[in-house]
Amino acid sequence: MGHTTKSIRPFIGSKDFDLSRSFYRDLGFKETALGNNMSVFQMEKLSFYLQDAYVKDWIDNTMIFLEVEDVDLFWNSILELELTAKYKEIRLVPIKVLDWGREFFITDPAGVLWHIGEFNK
Repeated sequence: MGHTTKSIRPFIGSKDFDLSRSFYRDLGFKETALGNNMSVFQMEKLSFYLQDAYVKDWIDNTMIFLEVEDVDLFWNSILELELTAKYKEIRLVPIKVLDWGREFFITDPAGVLWHIGEFNK
């Protein structure tokens, strides 16, 4: 096709915008506010938009897969943050070994499900 792509940025919602903003900053994302009801969060070259918008069916069906080089390192860094003590709404599911690789799950304060995984080498 001849096109050059540069990024893909999903839009996700939040139940409590300020709480979700705090959660993602604690998770290691850098926030750039784009107004009173939207921010872009970036980690290295990856980013997504967080909106001050809550539609239960949308949030309950939002899943994001974040591929990392070392799932153990990422998991341990998440545990060190003690996020479940600060954010009662989130859930962590330990690393699972699957036929394609390994992953763990973290649910954000609104219910967005993140898959953090590493493919078999």
